[in-house]
Amino acid sequence: MATPSAQVPAEQGPVRPQGLVAAPRTPAPTTTPGRPPAPPPALPAPPVPPGTRPSAPPSQQRGHGRLFQPQDLGMLEGPDREAWQKPDQIMDALGIGDGSVVADLGAGGGWFTVRLAKRVGPNGVVYAEDIQSQMIEAIQRRVAREGLHNVSAVLGAADHPALPVARLDAALMVDTFHEVEDTRSLLTNVRAALKPGGRLGIVEYRTEGGGPGPSREERIPPAQVIRAAEAAGFRLVRQEQFLQFQYLLIFTR
Repeated sequence: MATPSAQVPAEQGPVRPQGLVAAPRTPAPTTTPGRPPAPPPALPAPPVPPGTRPSAPPSQQRGHGRLFQPQDLGMLEGPDREAWQKPDQIMDALGIGDGSVVADLGAGGGWFTVRLAKRVGPNGVVYAEDIQSQMIEAIQRRVAREGLHNVSAVLGAADHPALPVARLDAALMVDTFHEVEDTRSLLTNVRAALKPGGRLGIVEYRTEGGGPGPSREERIPPAQVIRAAEAAGFRLVRQEQFLQFQYLLIFTR
């Protein structure tokens, strides 16, 4: 699943998320009598080979296995990302323009969020959604530095992005789909947030490896993504081939 440097504003207290929305939560299951004790803590992870991202520990949120950790956000924002990520071409492929209402799903630190916000302009809206509160805080700091006023941060859940119904022209998931376990629930809720004819773009790393991104074991083939999206009611429009290390799948509801 290249950022221009910006000066942090003078201390004004903690930045509060704009439009922060919490997703509906499922009550935690009660303890079952006779359940075996929890396993001991995992051993420290082995060193990470150069050019790969470390795997995150399992999330405590239902529906997620591994999540990218906030302390590693710098690994997602190398100086060459703009060149190989091609954000303008991705937004062009999804038909995102001035006045569009879009969602950045699994927005992380907001690298793509600020680019979407600049593309849609003051007449558009970007919902920057993530399920980790630390990521939401990072997004809000970035948005404040950039002086953007068209971004609404959304604290979602693993299977529910807490987006408004039938509001979005497009939704984008960049290198986050492989982290989702309950793909049907998540995508069903994303589909409900799209307008009729709305588009979903899913970007994932190619399974043959190479370049930046997660280890080969964490990567998933396009066919797997397509099956999951179709099971949630989406229809594949096309697969774009212009990315060097990734593939882009475009769906419509």
